[in-house]
Amino acid sequence: MAFLLFGVLFILLVLGVPIGISMGMSVLTALLFGGVKIPAMVIAQRMFTALDSFPFMAVPFFILAGDLMQQGGVSEKLIRFIRQVFFWIPAHLGVITVISSGFFGAISGSNPATVAAIGGIMIPEMEKAGYPAAKASAIAAASSTLGVIIPPSISMITYALVASVSVGTMFVGGIVPGILLMIAMSIVVVISYRKYEATPYYKITWKSVLLAFVEAIWAIIMPLIILGGIYGGIFTPTEAAAIACVYAFIVSKFIYKKLEYKDLPAIFSKSATSTALVLFIVAVSSSFSWLMTSSGVPAQITSFLLGSFSSKYLIFLMINASLLFLGCFLETQSIILLMTPILLPICVHLGMDPVALGLIMVINTSIGMITPPMAVNLYVASSISGVSIESISRSIVPLFLVLVLMIFIFTYCPGILTFLPNLLQ
Repeated sequence: MAFLLFGVLFILLVLGVPIGISMGMSVLTALLFGGVKIPAMVIAQRMFTALDSFPFMAVPFFILAGDLMQQGGVSEKLIRFIRQVFFWIPAHLGVITVISSGFFGAISGSNPATVAAIGGIMIPEMEKAGYPAAKASAIAAASSTLGVIIPPSISMITYALVASVSVGTMFVGGIVPGILLMIAMSIVVVISYRKYEATPYYKITWKSVLLAFVEAIWAIIMPLIILGGIYGGIFTPTEAAAIACVYAFIVSKFIYKKLEYKDLPAIFSKSATSTALVLFIVAVSSSFSWLMTSSGVPAQITSFLLGSFSSKYLIFLMINASLLFLGCFLETQSIILLMTPILLPICVHLGMDPVALGLIMVINTSIGMITPPMAVNLYVASSISGVSIESISRSIVPLFLVLVLMIFIFTYCPGILTFLPNLLQ
């Protein structure tokens, strides 16, 4: 059964079949020809059971909140404020792109949305300042990996439900690594790209900074409301997502006044499509994970690794390498749903906190958004700048390397990831 399950999945992926359909077909093939007396109807039952979950209702709400804020001009307000504060830094447009992506990621929870919202503004600005188009696109694509690392994050919700950990704890755990990754990428941008940008000739006044802050404050406090409400016990993550939608609508419509009622049908349609794609993969992956677990595959892999390698550091190295490799070919949600049942017992046995594992998986799979051929961030950035994927891929190498370096730091110093959640418990 395990041979059929993974063999059919591999063949279909090589043939270019979408990941959701590939998983569903591999499960169906394993049930029909794997020598077990389990009816195929179990696939539909497992799919329904996976989605019949109150916490998963947070997914469409957070997607909708991000789309409302994107349409409502939030990115422009954030960029204006951040530019006022960080204009004095060398290569400040590149640094502003990184920091703005982090802030917008705390609103949208999506990598492609962050590339579209921040990159759509900053890539042309960087090109005007003298950045080569490929390098400007690379900065926007790489910094948008913060979209799912800084909470709220749909990937964190998925992992939390599969691993049976608190969604709120995952959200809080993402704050520190998100900030550290933001700082690390900013340093690389300053070192690598300062030659492309002259020191700005204009001066910033305290008055202009204050005015920009007042305009951006409504966007800045949204993550604080979400995390504060969850950890303060005021509402659940799902309720927080619904509140985020209401808040995003009010801010976009009545404060920033960039959202019109006529825009709502298109926004709802876009959010519904994104939700359907995510939840279909989640549903099919659930049946795949169930069959894999019931076949004893995770237990066999755990026994093999623990019996073959005496060093936990080598095992952690293999885990990270595997996640980075899978990120080249699979979508984020698929990797989390596929690998969590396998990796969780291994890492728990080796003493790693489940929250730390979840954050490492989220960061790894987010990097997969800039590693071809999957590389959704690169495709969005390419559509904005008109530069080829190959050119952006070459330019993104320094930022990719620092992201990988940070992953290994987090892996071998997991206290960095669990410090804040443990402090707030």
